[in-house]
Amino acid sequence: MESGSPEQDTGGSKGEGLYSDNETLISTQLLKRSWRNEKAAPQILQFQSSLVQTSRERIEEMEQIVDELVEKGEDPISVSLHQMDMDRTSFLLRSYLRTRLHKIQKFMFHIKDTPDLWDRLSKEEQAFALGSIEAMKKHLEQSVLSKLPERYGSHLQQSSISEGNDMVPEPNLDAFVICRTRKFIGPLPVDDSGEENPLDMYAGDIYALRYKTIKPLIESGELDLV
Repeated sequence: MESGSPEQDTGGSKGEGLYSDNETLISTQLLKRSWRNEKAAPQILQFQSSLVQTSRERIEEMEQIVDELVEKGEDPISVSLHQMDMDRTSFLLRSYLRTRLHKIQKFMFHIKDTPDLWDRLSKEEQAFALGSIEAMKKHLEQSVLSKLPERYGSHLQQSSISEGNDMVPEPNLDAFVICRTRKFIGPLPVDDSGEENPLDMYAGDIYALRYKTIKPLIESGELDLV
């Protein structure tokens, strides 16, 4: 007798479904890695659309498994373990998304005017950013700007003679972050002046460096923030 396909096997006392235990572990570790990187990075990173979708599907599957275990009267300890697994994944996903929304709210004008950063947002995040920008513009206009002289009427500049958008907050790329290497990277210049010798970075080592120094390595996945 042929066994059912992965799509059909969505329950069972062992919690088997669309994803194997190994796939679940890998998905959770990838989500945790993206969550840590996003929380530690000063600027917003690339939205992990595939990982977010996989995590949402996994959470839905785990909810079904927990419900089926309860209906079958399975051992409460087994049910609790599946519930903890689901809660952990749900927490990581919610925190990851909330962290990104917080950054969007804080740096929305800067993100909107920086194509590279704007393209890192999901379509839903872009819609959220545009809504937040319009709401902030309206609030500033009604509460402050309409009561000031015309030269101070911009929500982006302190006055009409300002150089650049000096009222727009930007992430501090000079901030120090803690990072861990995923593989041997070799010598990395860590000082713009060139006075310091390059830093040899070995797999598994932990360093405290300026974010802008390692920004390309974070974006390429060669380093993780901790």
